[in-house]
Amino acid sequence: MDAQPHEMTGEIPVLGQGELSPDALRAANINPATGLATDYLNHFNEVMMLMEMLPDMPDCAEDVLDWAPADYAGHFTNSSFKDKDLAVRAYAAAPRHVRAHLVTLVLQIEAEVARAQDMLREQTGSAACDAVARLATDSIKPLIAAASGAIHGQVEGEDDYHDESVQAGVDALFG
Repeated sequence: MDAQPHEMTGEIPVLGQGELSPDALRAANINPATGLATDYLNHFNEVMMLMEMLPDMPDCAEDVLDWAPADYAGHFTNSSFKDKDLAVRAYAAAPRHVRAHLVTLVLQIEAEVARAQDMLREQTGSAACDAVARLATDSIKPLIAAASGAIHGQVEGEDDYHDESVQAGVDALFG
């Protein structure tokens, strides 16, 4: 999702300025450095917890099967998050490499949940419930932790994006 003009002014919002000032973002529980909010991860934490409960509560399988992905803007648009419009605008203004890193992690989480859903569609016995719970704990939980890190500004290779000589070298290779 690229930055979109603000409806009122026609301007693209700038992270750290105006309505996206650090104080305004902090007040809304949005990281002022990245423009991202951890509330988005609730969408994934919910399904992960359901998956982990399967060995003791196999009836949760239907809830796991009913779970569907939601992109960042869609999650906030359909949520009761108090500052959801601000969250969407801050995401649009977030540094591209931060958004890309988060999206990469989200796609991995979604793929793992889809794999778990496929396992549950094939069989719903205790072995499948145990396997899905392990998948949640061993694969999805660490990915959610990495996504939380991205939201808080811990992006692998971030220095590479800020080092102009590295970028010049990449440009020379592909230019």
